[in-house]
Amino acid sequence: MWSAASALDTATMTSLNLQQGTDIQEMKFAVKAWSKGRARVGVLQLANCPQPIETPALLLSTRKGLPLFISPDLLPSLPSPDSYLLQMSPLHLWLGTNGFLVYEVPCGRSFSPCLESIGLDGLSTKTISNIGGLHQMLGLHEYAFVAVPRDSIVCLPECDSTNKIGASFETPSGRRLIKPVEYMEMISSMKPNLWVSLADEVPAWVSAKRNRTSVDRTVRWLDECIKLSPGGAVFGAIVGGADVEERQRCAQEVAGRNVSGYWIGGFGLGESMDERPALLNAIADILPPERPRQICGLELPEEVLQGVAAGIDLFDSTYIYHLTLGGFALTFPLENIQRHESDSQPSDVGSDHTKINLRATVYRKDTAPIVDDCTCYTCQNHTRSYINHLLNVHEMLAQILLEIHNTHHYLSFFHSIRTAIKEDKFEQFRQTFIDSRREHLNVTAVL
Repeated sequence: MWSAASALDTATMTSLNLQQGTDIQEMKFAVKAWSKGRARVGVLQLANCPQPIETPALLLSTRKGLPLFISPDLLPSLPSPDSYLLQMSPLHLWLGTNGFLVYEVPCGRSFSPCLESIGLDGLSTKTISNIGGLHQMLGLHEYAFVAVPRDSIVCLPECDSTNKIGASFETPSGRRLIKPVEYMEMISSMKPNLWVSLADEVPAWVSAKRNRTSVDRTVRWLDECIKLSPGGAVFGAIVGGADVEERQRCAQEVAGRNVSGYWIGGFGLGESMDERPALLNAIADILPPERPRQICGLELPEEVLQGVAAGIDLFDSTYIYHLTLGGFALTFPLENIQRHESDSQPSDVGSDHTKINLRATVYRKDTAPIVDDCTCYTCQNHTRSYINHLLNVHEMLAQILLEIHNTHHYLSFFHSIRTAIKEDKFEQFRQTFIDSRREHLNVTAVL
């Protein structure tokens, strides 16, 4: 039987051993299966993770290193090792809001809150470094942290504020201009497993001149970040807006650098679904296949499938955050995409075949779990009616239970994608999913 562990023992892999402080951070990646086209299954091994992680994989979005509503003691309830990749923005730990930063530090088998006074300049990088970096500070020694400059949950690129000195980001203490040297100080102190170089992202509607400038800056900042690198696996940022030629130029420049992988930014910023395949394929044709590729901005299930078809390996998960905050729960089928007509009635309030709105009154007396065959903690222990009650009385437990389910469900979606690729049925899986979604929308429009 195919397994990630056996693949690591027998495959020829790209191995990167990089010194980070006093710890060796090792990343290994290998492509193990291809479906027709560019869709692929890979294996990612990180030194501190107990098991290899298969790709395409989902990076769990965090604020200050932890998912928005899932506490450290509940993280083990998520599928392992698929949930071991945590994406974070160093800016949210480096900068404070009210002069204080609250985080949890390990105390035996439990976590205790630690309150640290900070000035307007935020938590010092020296303090974080003295604690031992992210893994030590948060007590998540077996998890992998992926550091990206921009928190895509709350911050859109501000191309008018970015200049040749640095990139402009929205932070807890306002908008700040971050220089490469400042960014690398954060990386050095936090010691993430993987980190993305500073990028000048621009939306699809900017001028050709501004787009060229963004590519030039991003490549220059990459060189500066590599020069200041403390270690760890660096992912070179690729930008270029909606211009295929600029995307190709940036990809060629970054592919020529000594990087461990590639981060493709600037998507979800005004380009259409129809424009994306040409942009993604133009990049994929240039990048070396033996290195992992991460993308920002493709979040919806249809968008993830579009990225997988282009050979993308890692995706962010801000979609889960927005669903959870809105009171929505994912319900789309994972194994057998074709759903019986009775399972998804268009008249159901808040249902669109992909998700249900548990705030709706139709679920007030619904004693079923969110998804009947789901094995997540929420579905095994609670009902739709209970979560409906929690949402309507504004209990935070509602978001906790919803984020657990939504994360579990989306991780299972990625597992189904990997299975389809291994069986060389990815295009069939993708088309069936899209057709079932389109059919439901058409029926709803008619009614």
